[in-house]
Amino acid sequence: QVQLVESGGGLVQAGGSLRLSCLASGRTFSTYAAGWFRQAPGKEREFVAAISWSGTGTYYLDSVKGRFTISRVNAKNTVYLQMDSLKSDDTAVYYCAAGYSSDYRNIGEYRYWGQGTQVTVSS
Repeated sequence: QVQLVESGGGLVQAGGSLRLSCLASGRTFSTYAAGWFRQAPGKEREFVAAISWSGTGTYYLDSVKGRFTISRVNAKNTVYLQMDSLKSDDTAVYYCAAGYSSDYRNIGEYRYWGQGTQVTVSS
């Protein structure tokens, strides 16, 4: 069993930065792929970024490539999402997820989910 807790969300002006953290409990977290998803009001939850269990593979939504960076420190059971050059379109609740995923962009591949953290970007 893995529990995920996100932190780091908040209100930021367009062009600013935030770093989200996802702290996992459970000894097996380092064997899971991890991903960040987001859901804006009235929209479906969408893939944002993912990282393989080893950290050697990273994957991004096209609209965040070059602005967001996903990373992980398995010794700390933590996954990060560094978000730079934020835009108003990035406003959403951001969720951390973990699972034995081979299709990293597929929401159904993730077994464990956090409760989400709100990111609001003002223009």
